[in-house]
Parts: sequence; structure tokens; C-alpha cells
Amino acid sequence: MSKTINNDEEVKIGIYICDCGINIAGVIDTTTLTEYAKTLPNVSLAKEYTFMCSSIGQEMIKEDINEGLINRVVVAACSPRMHEPTFRTVVREAGLNEFLFEQANIREHASWVNLDDSEGALKIAKDHVRMAVAKLNELKPLEVELVKVEPTCLIIGAGIAGMYASLDLAQEGYDVYLVEKEPTIGGHMAQLDKTFPTMDCSACILTPKMVDVEREEKIHLMTYSEVDNVDGYVGNFDVTIKKKPHYIDQEACTGCGACAIECPVICGNEFELGIGTRKAAYIPFPQAIPGKYTIDMTKCIKCGICASPDVCEPDAIRLDQKPEYIDVKVGTIIAATGWDLYDPTELKQYGYGKYPNVITGFEMERLLSSYGPLEGKPVRPSDLKPPHVLGFLQCVGSRDFRPGKNKYCSRVCCMYATKQARQYKEKHPEASVYIFYTDIRAFGKGYEEFYESAGENFNIKFIRGRIGELYENKDHSLIVRAEDTFLQKQIEIKLDMLVLSCGLEPRHDSDQIASLLTIQKSSDGFFMEAHPKLRPVDTLTSGIFIAGVAQGPKDIPDTVAQAKGAASSAATLMAMGEFAIEPYYSIVLEQKCSGCKSCQSLCPFNAISFDVIKNIAVINKALCKGCGTCAAACPSDAIVQNHFSDDQIFAMINTAIPPLAKTENGGK
Repeated sequence: MSKTINNDEEVKIGIYICDCGINIAGVIDTTTLTEYAKTLPNVSLAKEYTFMCSSIGQEMIKEDINEGLINRVVVAACSPRMHEPTFRTVVREAGLNEFLFEQANIREHASWVNLDDSEGALKIAKDHVRMAVAKLNELKPLEVELVKVEPTCLIIGAGIAGMYASLDLAQEGYDVYLVEKEPTIGGHMAQLDKTFPTMDCSACILTPKMVDVEREEKIHLMTYSEVDNVDGYVGNFDVTIKKKPHYIDQEACTGCGACAIECPVICGNEFELGIGTRKAAYIPFPQAIPGKYTIDMTKCIKCGICASPDVCEPDAIRLDQKPEYIDVKVGTIIAATGWDLYDPTELKQYGYGKYPNVITGFEMERLLSSYGPLEGKPVRPSDLKPPHVLGFLQCVGSRDFRPGKNKYCSRVCCMYATKQARQYKEKHPEASVYIFYTDIRAFGKGYEEFYESAGENFNIKFIRGRIGELYENKDHSLIVRAEDTFLQKQIEIKLDMLVLSCGLEPRHDSDQIASLLTIQKSSDGFFMEAHPKLRPVDTLTSGIFIAGVAQGPKDIPDTVAQAKGAASSAATLMAMGEFAIEPYYSIVLEQKCSGCKSCQSLCPFNAISFDVIKNIAVINKALCKGCGTCAAACPSDAIVQNHFSDDQIFAMINTAIPPLAKTENGGK
């Protein structure tokens, strides 16, 4: 139990100034700052130490609390985002209420932004410390609340990230609802031929894991399904899942394929990116899990042939099947929704969609695949002949600094182009292969060696320079002009085929998923993590985690590692059995609330409901993150935000305004 502070008890504040090595002390005179801190209201002591976050620094605080010298704590150091939990734990372990603590950021906000102005940095640091003390004088003890955590996880997306996360959780003994919107699991990895840098067969790696997922009793596999709604809060999420109709009874279907054989409708195969064909009754690819058939009703002509007893012996065809909605309760959620390939159609200068022999890297992947539409023997789309001169262009849809374009590096394009170039050279040693690049980024284990081997052992020619001009000859060959920036000269090459190494983008439905889960997106459009270094799989919504390319571009090893990290974080939360809600939530003062509902529509976390009987707003403590939007917007001043009340904020503002400025402005 923590000590509480009575209203009549004397406030005794301890201030601890951190040198942070030379990060702070190299710019700010911390000795002068410490002496200044001693002069502030209700400050009992002020100390300086090299590293306050060290065990010695933490023990200093504990000793002073245990000896009764202080009952409130200010640490002037780095960002609260970095070490506020550390110092709150110190305060709690010393027996004091952990919310009687305030951290002043004098590193990022004072020293780092004033490296050449020590005097100015010291002045700003004094302001921060003074404001922290002013707020601390107004703080009240708060208590965390505990909520039960349902030991079940929902995973959205059954690509390689979702599969690994589900398997790890199932092996820990937790039930998992694995939801995949496509008819089969495996995601984009199922479309790959080989993986760099080991050149392992992608299907050989993936298929056993797909079988493991289907076999695992703890994994409730829900393919051809979508999450329709998510309510509730950490530990207690109420989820509605929409199971789309397969129009074939998945229990009765034996996967014999008779329906597909007899189906008269031939359409483009999405799995093959439109290069191959399929029937209206189909499975996406031979190794599909589940290996049950689905009827594409957007293509089906409803001829009824497949429903004939002579065709479907198990009588599994259900042409009148309707969507099914299933409600589940889960304690945690992992979003592993994957990615979309950048569509280069808008880049008119490269001729994609205009010239038949300009294709994307993903289309080349399917052409190289041994179980692809051409059984691993790529040809030119224009004449179905193998290209003798093949070119790859890097950074298509990535590292584009024009407004509204993708500024980030997609991380995999350099390597998959090198892999594909090597694969083609293995089959056609006589061919000439060129890779036009901006910078080769071979960042992973064994990647640099793989890149070097491509040039040395396979005579793949790497040209540093983007293609500036491209046009087509009458024979559908391509003339490309570029600048070789190493040789500093213009070059012109005649290609038989050009492969655009397109980057990775957030899924087209990522806005919808973000809205469902009440999670944020970063400026690049991918789901935003709680902290880029310390909490890379957490989100700002407690109980919801992210993994794989949904969080940002990455290769397969990093995707698997992050998936296992997300599974571990979810398992840790569920193993605890309960979750502590930080009391930073807002509170509605019922006597002041006018029932205008202004706050309800503004809340970014959907934490506010409305009591129609009392005609007042109601805030769910577990959902509220204390952002203060409602408190700022309330026209009746009926919402108070814990730890950021008006008294606390105005105390900081008033002490930040110099006395002279107050006088000159009539005391306002």
C-alpha cells in the first residue's frame, strides 16, 4: 500500500537533477540549476547526480522518501516518454503514491535544442523545473484500477506474421481467433518463389506452418472472414466477425475439385496477379489451407452445373448461403494485416500498363515460380519469348520525395530484384541483366554477401542511376536512357523486358482497421507503434498490438521476429489475468453536464457514451487515454482530467509567466 497525502500534511518536494553524462551537463550548468531549485516553493531538498536513472540515482530517491525528508518528487532529466515509468516505480516502491511525481524534460527541451547557448539552455531548464514544482504542489494521490483480462486473442491477418503469432500463443495454451479475409492463409509469402539470401523455396518453408495452423486445436481458423466490429477495452474486447459465404459447405467439401473442373466460367486469378486464370469455383493455389473450394459469386453465372449430384457427390454446393456473424470475447488483439504492392500505373514515364513488356517485380515473382502460370519459365508478354536483355528499376513507389508520395524505403526491393535477377541468370546464363538503382540497401544478415555474389558470380550489372527516359520500338523492345552516376555519363540500353521493383504500401483498408481498433497511423500510413524503439509492437490502445508490414516495411525474418514479439506481449498481458488502468482518465461532473454530446463525437478513443436517463455523458475509464480533447471542448466545463486538472495546468502557466509581464498586461 502506498502512503497517502492528507490535505493538511506539509508538502515536501525533492528535486533531482540528472547530468545525463554530458547530454545535459555538457550544456547546462546543473550545479547552478540545483541551487536554483532549492529556492522554489515547498522544496525540501535538491540534488544532482550523473545518471539519475541508474540504480544509485534511484536509491537516492528511495532513501529520501523512506527517511521522511520528502513526500513528492521531481526528476529533471530526459523525456517522460523514456523514464517516467522508471521513476514512478521508484516512488511506488518507496511507499509513496506514484502519481505524486513529475518529470521535467531538460534534455530534449533545453540542452539538445540549445547546444550553442548555455545561458539560454539554463534559463529554459529553470522554467521547466519551476513549472514542474508548481504542478506538483497541486497534484492529488491517484489509484490505479484493475480489470480482468480474458485469456483469448484475436489476430487479424493470417500471413506469415499472423500465423507465427497464433502458433506461439496457442503453444502457450491460449485460444486464438485467427481471421483472414482471403479464402486461404499464407498471405503474400505464399506467392513468392524463393526467399533471399538463402534461396530457400518459399512454399517449402511456409506450407508446413500453414498445416500446423490448421491442425492446432487452440487456433480457431476463420478464413474468408472479416472483423466487422470491435467494442470494449483491454482485457474485454467484444468482437463481431463476419464470415462471408463460400457458397460451398466447408464441412462437407472434400476438396476434390470436381466443381472447378466442370465450371464453365474462366476468369483472372488474383493469386497469379491476373497472369493466370481460374474458374468461378476455385482454390487460390494448390497448397492452399484450408484446401476447400469457394465460389466467386461476382463471376458465377448460376448455371447450377456444380450443384448437380453427378458433379458434387458430397452435395456441398450452397448457392443460397448467407453471411454469418459470430460474436467472440477476447482479451487482446494483434493486427497483422500485411501490405499492398505499389501500383506504378501513375508513373507514366515507365510505361506500365502501356507497354506490354513492362511488368512489376511481383508479376516477375509469379513468372519465376515453379508452380506459377508459366512453371518458372519467364517470357515476354508481347511474344512469349524469353528476354535476352532484362532490366530492373529500383525505388518505384519508394523514396519518392514529391508531395503525397512514399518517402520511405520499402527495404525489400533491392534484395528481391537481386534475387530475381540471379534466378533468371541461373536459367539463362547467356542473358544480360541490368539493375538500375539509387542506392543498394542490403541491410540484413547475409544480404551484403548475396548482393556482392550477384555481380561477381552471375555477372549481373548494377548501374547507379534512375531511368530518365523510356520508349518502345515496333518489335516491343524497350529503349531506356539513364545516367550512370559513377561513370558520370549518359547511357542508352535496349531491353527486351523491364521489371519495376515496386515498393510496399499500407493496405487499402488500413483506415478501416485503424478505426475499428482505435489505433493510430503514422505519416507514412502504416500503423503507429507506442514507441519506435522501446515499444515497437504495442499501440497506444492498451491490449492491441501490431506485427509485420502492417507496422512498416520489413523482410520475412523481421516480420517473424516482430510477430513473436507481439505474441509474447499479448501472452504476458493475458498471463497476468488483470490489467492496471492508469488513472489519467477524464471524469464527468454530473451536476454540470448539459447533455450536449459535444464530447462524444470528438473522443478519438470512443470512450464516451451517453446515459439517456440521466442525460449526461459517461466516460469508460478503461478506454479513456486522458488525451484531454473532451475536457478542452466541453462548453459547460463539466469534464475534469485526472493529473491534468485546471488547477494544475494554470499553476504551471502562472509560474511560467514572468512577474514583469503580468504587471505590464494588467495582471492578466
